[in-house]
Amino acid sequence: MTRLHLVRHGPTHAKTMVGWSDIPADLSDHAAIARLQAHLPSGGIVVSSDLSRAADTASAIEGTRRRLPHHPDLREINFGTWELRPFADIEAENPELAFAYWDNPGEVRPPEGESWNQVCARVDAVIDGLIAEHTGSDLIVVAHFGVILTQVQRALAVDAQQAFSHRIDNLSVTEITDHGDRWSVERINHIP
Repeated sequence: MTRLHLVRHGPTHAKTMVGWSDIPADLSDHAAIARLQAHLPSGGIVVSSDLSRAADTASAIEGTRRRLPHHPDLREINFGTWELRPFADIEAENPELAFAYWDNPGEVRPPEGESWNQVCARVDAVIDGLIAEHTGSDLIVVAHFGVILTQVQRALAVDAQQAFSHRIDNLSVTEITDHGDRWSVERINHIP
């Protein structure tokens, strides 16, 4: 049994589509960071996306826990040409594609970006590798909204649209357990 503690990075305050851009997190809420650090298992193993907003959040909660190298395949969704643009602008430019991307996730992808199915395959491979290498551990994965939802979808065995109905706040924890033959979800979007 391996437990995943999926932590969303600290807020960026960006009002645009932020995927692979390296925008820093605001980690000034020291009380929230302390609560999060205290909530996570002391013997957990910490790994994060290589983007600074996740890596810096991981450093803020690491404490004496073992830390693995950053993993680039734990990055957020690659939004391609939509990157750093307000959603209203994207929707005005191509309303059909914007609607399809969020309403019917799967093979639909932004120009030069990746589809939801591509994100799931990328993240599932990393998580499966971490579980295989650290079976029986508490894995604290500091990542992004999309990364966390890929694992919610997998664990709940729901479609992408149902996964997207879940809220994932900054500095929240989603707890999922791999029992070897099945997955269970203990909490989604828990704010310690």
